[in-house]
Amino acid sequence: MSRLLHVDSGPYAPPAPARELTAVSADGARLHVEIHGPDGAPAVVLAHGWTCSTAFWAAQIRALATDHRVIAYDQRGHGRSPASPACTTDALADDLEAVLRATLAPGEQAVIAGHSMGGMTVMAASGRTAFREHAAAVLLCSTGSSQLVAASTVVPMRPGRLRTWLTRRVLGSRAPLGPVTPLARRILKYGTMGPGSAPDMVEACARIVHACPRKVRHAWSHVLDLLDLDHGVRELDVPTAVVAGTEDRLTPPVHARALAAALPHCTGLTELPGIGHMTPVEAPELVTGKIRELVHAHIQVVSEESA
Repeated sequence: MSRLLHVDSGPYAPPAPARELTAVSADGARLHVEIHGPDGAPAVVLAHGWTCSTAFWAAQIRALATDHRVIAYDQRGHGRSPASPACTTDALADDLEAVLRATLAPGEQAVIAGHSMGGMTVMAASGRTAFREHAAAVLLCSTGSSQLVAASTVVPMRPGRLRTWLTRRVLGSRAPLGPVTPLARRILKYGTMGPGSAPDMVEACARIVHACPRKVRHAWSHVLDLLDLDHGVRELDVPTAVVAGTEDRLTPPVHARALAAALPHCTGLTELPGIGHMTPVEAPELVTGKIRELVHAHIQVVSEESA
Protein backbone atom coordinates (compact mmCIF):
# COMPACT_ATOMS: atom_id res chain seq x y z
CA MET A 1 0.00 0.00 0.00
CA SER A 2 1.23 3.49 -0.82
CA ARG A 3 0.99 4.71 2.76
CA LEU A 4 3.69 2.26 3.91
CA LEU A 5 6.61 4.65 3.83
CA HIS A 6 8.94 2.73 6.10
CA VAL A 7 12.68 2.42 5.58
CA ASP A 8 13.50 -0.02 2.78
CA SER A 9 17.16 -0.80 3.53
CA GLY A 10 19.47 -1.17 6.52
CA PRO A 11 18.82 -2.51 10.03
CA TYR A 12 15.41 -0.79 10.33
CA ALA A 13 14.04 -2.19 7.08
CA PRO A 14 11.29 -4.75 7.76
CA PRO A 15 12.45 -8.25 6.76
CA ALA A 16 10.31 -10.26 4.36
CA PRO A 17 8.00 -12.65 6.20
CA ALA A 18 8.03 -16.40 5.63
CA ARG A 19 4.28 -16.11 5.12
CA GLU A 20 1.39 -13.74 5.61
CA LEU A 21 -2.22 -14.30 6.59
CA THR A 22 -5.35 -12.43 7.57
CA ALA A 23 -6.88 -12.91 11.01
CA VAL A 24 -10.54 -11.98 11.39
CA SER A 25 -11.57 -10.33 14.64
CA ALA A 26 -14.86 -10.74 16.50
CA ASP A 27 -16.51 -7.84 14.66
CA GLY A 28 -15.20 -8.91 11.26
CA ALA A 29 -12.20 -6.56 11.22
CA ARG A 30 -9.40 -7.99 9.11
CA LEU A 31 -5.87 -7.95 10.53
CA HIS A 32 -2.67 -8.28 8.54
CA VAL A 33 -0.38 -10.87 10.15
CA GLU A 34 3.21 -11.74 9.31
CA ILE A 35 5.04 -14.90 10.38
CA HIS A 36 8.83 -15.03 10.39
CA GLY A 37 11.25 -17.80 11.26
CA PRO A 38 11.12 -21.60 11.28
CA ASP A 39 8.01 -23.65 11.96
CA GLY A 40 8.16 -25.46 15.28
CA ALA A 41 10.43 -22.88 16.92
CA PRO A 42 9.36 -21.14 20.15
CA ALA A 43 6.67 -18.57 19.37
CA VAL A 44 6.85 -14.83 20.00
CA VAL A 45 3.93 -12.48 19.31
CA LEU A 46 4.59 -8.76 18.80
CA ALA A 47 1.92 -6.05 19.25
CA HIS A 48 2.95 -2.55 18.13
CA GLY A 49 1.80 0.80 19.44
CA TRP A 50 -0.26 3.79 18.37
CA THR A 51 0.57 5.12 14.87
CA CYS A 52 3.06 2.30 14.23
CA SER A 53 3.00 -1.00 12.30
CA THR A 54 4.82 -4.33 12.08
CA ALA A 55 7.75 -2.35 10.63
CA PHE A 56 8.37 -0.94 14.11
CA TRP A 57 9.60 -4.38 15.24
CA ALA A 58 12.09 -4.80 12.38
CA ALA A 59 15.13 -5.15 14.65
CA GLN A 60 13.46 -7.71 16.92
CA ILE A 61 12.08 -9.71 14.00
CA ARG A 62 15.45 -9.81 12.27
CA ALA A 63 17.25 -10.97 15.43
CA LEU A 64 14.66 -13.41 16.75
CA ALA A 65 13.57 -15.09 13.52
CA THR A 66 16.80 -17.07 13.31
CA ASP A 67 15.55 -19.43 16.02
CA HIS A 68 12.03 -18.28 16.93
CA ARG A 69 8.71 -18.21 15.11
CA VAL A 70 7.90 -14.51 15.25
CA ILE A 71 4.31 -13.39 14.73
CA ALA A 72 3.72 -9.69 14.16
CA TYR A 73 0.44 -8.04 13.24
CA ASP A 74 -0.86 -4.60 12.31
CA GLN A 75 -3.37 -3.16 14.76
CA ARG A 76 -6.66 -2.26 13.08
CA GLY A 77 -6.26 0.85 10.94
CA HIS A 78 -2.49 0.64 11.07
CA GLY A 79 -0.07 -0.71 8.48
CA ARG A 80 -1.89 -3.14 6.18
CA SER A 81 -4.90 -3.68 8.46
CA PRO A 82 -7.95 -1.72 7.25
CA ALA A 83 -9.51 0.88 9.51
CA SER A 84 -12.58 -0.03 11.52
CA PRO A 85 -15.27 2.10 13.18
CA ALA A 86 -14.62 0.22 16.43
CA CYS A 87 -11.76 1.89 18.31
CA THR A 88 -11.92 0.52 21.83
CA THR A 89 -9.77 -1.48 24.21
CA ASP A 90 -12.22 -4.35 23.82
CA ALA A 91 -11.56 -4.29 20.08
CA LEU A 92 -7.81 -4.42 20.76
CA ALA A 93 -8.35 -7.47 22.98
CA ASP A 94 -10.58 -9.10 20.33
CA ASP A 95 -7.87 -8.54 17.73
CA LEU A 96 -5.12 -10.09 19.82
CA GLU A 97 -7.32 -13.10 20.52
CA ALA A 98 -7.98 -13.46 16.79
CA VAL A 99 -4.26 -13.37 16.00
CA LEU A 100 -3.44 -15.94 18.69
CA ARG A 101 -6.13 -18.32 17.44
CA ALA A 102 -5.08 -17.89 13.81
CA THR A 103 -1.37 -18.51 14.35
CA LEU A 104 -0.94 -20.84 17.35
CA ALA A 105 -1.95 -24.46 17.74
CA PRO A 106 -4.38 -25.36 20.55
CA GLY A 107 -2.46 -25.13 23.82
CA GLU A 108 0.67 -23.72 22.19
CA GLN A 109 2.23 -20.97 24.26
CA ALA A 110 4.09 -17.84 23.25
CA VAL A 111 5.86 -14.86 24.75
CA ILE A 112 3.77 -11.80 23.94
CA ALA A 113 5.51 -8.43 23.72
CA GLY A 114 3.56 -5.20 23.55
CA HIS A 115 4.88 -1.69 23.03
CA SER A 116 2.82 1.34 24.09
CA MET A 117 -0.73 0.69 22.78
CA GLY A 118 0.42 -2.88 22.14
CA GLY A 119 1.08 -3.21 25.87
CA MET A 120 -2.38 -1.82 26.52
CA THR A 121 -3.72 -4.46 24.14
CA VAL A 122 -2.13 -7.13 26.33
CA MET A 123 -3.66 -5.62 29.47
CA ALA A 124 -7.07 -5.44 27.80
CA ALA A 125 -6.84 -9.10 26.79
CA SER A 126 -5.41 -10.41 30.06
CA GLY A 127 -8.66 -12.06 31.16
CA ARG A 128 -9.61 -13.43 27.74
CA THR A 129 -9.78 -17.17 27.09
CA ALA A 130 -7.34 -17.24 24.16
CA PHE A 131 -4.84 -15.08 25.98
CA ARG A 132 -4.88 -17.32 29.04
CA GLU A 133 -4.47 -20.38 26.83
CA HIS A 134 -1.53 -19.07 24.83
CA ALA A 135 0.41 -16.54 26.94
CA ALA A 136 3.46 -18.06 28.61
CA ALA A 137 4.97 -14.69 29.57
CA VAL A 138 4.71 -11.03 28.64
CA LEU A 139 7.02 -8.09 27.97
CA LEU A 140 5.51 -4.62 28.45
CA CYS A 141 7.53 -1.84 26.81
CA SER A 142 6.91 1.87 27.33
CA THR A 143 3.28 1.62 28.31
CA GLY A 144 0.77 2.44 31.01
CA SER A 145 -2.69 1.44 32.16
CA SER A 146 -4.40 4.77 32.96
CA GLN A 147 -3.93 8.54 33.37
CA LEU A 148 -1.82 8.74 30.23
CA VAL A 149 -2.57 12.32 29.27
CA ALA A 150 -2.30 13.72 32.79
CA ALA A 151 1.09 12.09 33.36
CA SER A 152 2.57 12.89 29.94
CA THR A 153 5.42 15.40 29.87
CA VAL A 154 5.24 16.14 26.14
CA VAL A 155 4.17 19.68 27.04
CA PRO A 156 7.01 21.12 29.19
CA MET A 157 4.89 22.58 31.98
CA ARG A 158 4.06 21.80 35.58
CA PRO A 159 1.41 19.10 36.05
CA GLY A 160 -2.12 20.42 36.21
CA ARG A 161 -5.28 21.12 34.27
CA LEU A 162 -3.64 23.41 31.73
CA ARG A 163 -0.91 20.94 30.86
CA THR A 164 -3.45 18.12 30.60
CA TRP A 165 -5.65 20.23 28.30
CA LEU A 166 -2.73 21.21 26.08
CA THR A 167 -1.42 17.63 25.94
CA ARG A 168 -4.86 16.40 24.92
CA ARG A 169 -4.91 18.96 22.11
CA VAL A 170 -1.42 17.98 20.92
CA LEU A 171 -1.91 14.21 20.98
CA GLY A 172 -5.44 14.41 19.58
CA SER A 173 -4.61 16.80 16.76
CA ARG A 174 -6.33 16.21 13.44
CA ALA A 175 -3.54 17.96 11.54
CA PRO A 176 -1.82 15.91 8.83
CA LEU A 177 1.78 15.04 9.58
CA GLY A 178 2.86 15.53 5.99
CA PRO A 179 6.22 14.44 4.55
CA VAL A 180 9.17 13.51 6.73
CA THR A 181 11.15 16.75 6.78
CA PRO A 182 14.03 17.83 9.03
CA LEU A 183 11.53 19.77 11.18
CA ALA A 184 9.23 16.74 11.37
CA ARG A 185 12.12 14.58 12.51
CA ARG A 186 13.04 17.09 15.22
CA ILE A 187 9.46 17.23 16.49
CA LEU A 188 9.09 13.46 16.53
CA LYS A 189 12.44 13.02 18.27
CA TYR A 190 11.50 15.53 20.97
CA GLY A 191 8.11 13.93 21.62
CA THR A 192 8.95 10.24 21.40
CA MET A 193 12.69 9.56 21.60
CA GLY A 194 15.70 10.14 23.82
CA PRO A 195 18.06 13.05 23.10
CA GLY A 196 20.87 10.71 22.02
CA SER A 197 18.82 8.81 19.43
CA ALA A 198 20.79 8.20 16.25
CA PRO A 199 19.54 9.86 13.04
CA ASP A 200 18.73 6.53 11.39
CA MET A 201 16.55 5.56 14.38
CA VAL A 202 14.69 8.86 14.18
CA GLU A 203 14.25 8.49 10.43
CA ALA A 204 12.83 4.98 10.78
CA CYS A 205 10.34 6.01 13.46
CA ALA A 206 9.30 9.14 11.57
CA ARG A 207 8.56 7.19 8.41
CA ILE A 208 6.47 4.66 10.31
CA VAL A 209 4.50 7.24 12.30
CA HIS A 210 3.91 9.53 9.32
CA ALA A 211 2.48 6.58 7.38
CA CYS A 212 -0.38 6.21 9.86
CA PRO A 213 -3.60 7.71 8.41
CA ARG A 214 -4.66 10.93 10.10
CA LYS A 215 -8.18 9.69 10.92
CA VAL A 216 -6.79 6.53 12.52
CA ARG A 217 -4.29 8.51 14.59
CA HIS A 218 -7.04 10.83 15.81
CA ALA A 219 -9.55 8.06 16.58
CA TRP A 220 -7.14 6.06 18.69
CA SER A 221 -5.94 9.18 20.53
CA HIS A 222 -9.37 9.34 22.19
CA VAL A 223 -9.02 5.76 23.40
CA LEU A 224 -5.64 6.55 24.96
CA ASP A 225 -7.05 9.70 26.54
CA LEU A 226 -9.81 7.77 28.35
CA LEU A 227 -7.77 4.65 29.05
CA ASP A 228 -8.46 2.75 32.26
CA LEU A 229 -6.97 -0.74 32.26
CA ASP A 230 -5.89 -0.98 35.89
CA HIS A 231 -8.13 -4.02 36.25
CA GLY A 232 -6.36 -5.66 33.31
CA VAL A 233 -3.01 -5.26 35.05
CA ARG A 234 -4.32 -7.09 38.11
CA GLU A 235 -5.56 -9.94 35.89
CA LEU A 236 -2.26 -10.27 34.04
CA ASP A 237 -1.08 -13.19 36.12
CA VAL A 238 1.62 -14.60 33.83
CA PRO A 239 5.32 -13.74 34.33
CA THR A 240 5.69 -10.18 33.07
CA ALA A 241 8.77 -8.02 32.55
CA VAL A 242 8.52 -4.24 32.25
CA VAL A 243 10.86 -1.96 30.28
CA ALA A 244 10.79 1.85 30.20
CA GLY A 245 13.00 4.71 29.10
CA THR A 246 13.87 7.39 31.63
CA GLU A 247 13.35 10.09 28.96
CA ASP A 248 9.93 8.83 27.85
CA ARG A 249 7.59 11.82 27.57
CA LEU A 250 4.53 9.89 26.35
CA THR A 251 4.50 7.23 29.08
CA PRO A 252 6.97 8.44 31.72
CA PRO A 253 8.58 5.89 34.08
CA VAL A 254 5.91 6.55 36.71
CA HIS A 255 3.68 4.26 34.64
CA ALA A 256 6.24 1.45 34.51
CA ARG A 257 6.75 1.64 38.26
CA ALA A 258 3.00 1.49 38.85
CA LEU A 259 2.74 -1.54 36.57
CA ALA A 260 5.60 -3.32 38.32
CA ALA A 261 3.93 -2.71 41.69
CA ALA A 262 0.48 -3.90 40.56
CA LEU A 263 1.37 -6.92 38.41
CA PRO A 264 0.71 -10.24 40.14
CA HIS A 265 3.92 -11.78 38.76
CA CYS A 266 6.38 -9.06 37.72
CA THR A 267 9.76 -10.55 36.84
CA GLY A 268 11.53 -7.19 36.87
CA LEU A 269 11.46 -3.53 35.92
CA THR A 270 14.23 -2.20 33.68
CA GLU A 271 14.60 1.58 33.34
CA LEU A 272 16.87 2.61 30.48
CA PRO A 273 18.82 5.85 31.05
CA GLY A 274 18.54 8.35 28.22
CA ILE A 275 16.02 6.30 26.25
CA GLY A 276 12.65 7.68 25.18
CA HIS A 277 9.32 6.10 24.29
CA MET A 278 10.47 4.05 21.29
CA THR A 279 12.36 1.41 23.28
CA PRO A 280 12.33 -1.42 20.68
CA VAL A 281 13.99 0.95 18.19
CA GLU A 282 16.16 2.92 20.61
CA ALA A 283 17.39 -0.11 22.59
CA PRO A 284 16.85 -3.02 20.17
CA GLU A 285 19.38 -5.44 21.65
CA LEU A 286 18.04 -5.02 25.17
CA VAL A 287 14.40 -5.50 24.14
CA THR A 288 15.31 -8.52 22.04
CA GLY A 289 17.33 -9.91 24.95
CA LYS A 290 14.38 -9.53 27.32
CA ILE A 291 12.16 -11.47 24.93
CA ARG A 292 14.77 -14.21 24.63
CA GLU A 293 15.05 -14.42 28.43
CA LEU A 294 11.31 -14.86 28.78
CA VAL A 295 11.24 -17.55 26.10
CA HIS A 296 14.09 -19.42 27.74
CA ALA A 297 12.53 -19.23 31.18
CA HIS A 298 8.89 -19.89 30.37
CA ILE A 299 8.50 -21.88 27.14
CA GLN A 300 9.38 -25.54 27.23
CA VAL A 301 10.92 -26.66 23.95
CA VAL A 302 10.28 -30.29 23.10
CA SER A 303 12.94 -31.85 20.89
CA GLU A 304 12.03 -34.26 18.08
CA GLU A 305 13.85 -37.07 19.89
CA SER A 306 11.78 -36.68 23.07
CA ALA A 307 8.49 -35.93 21.34
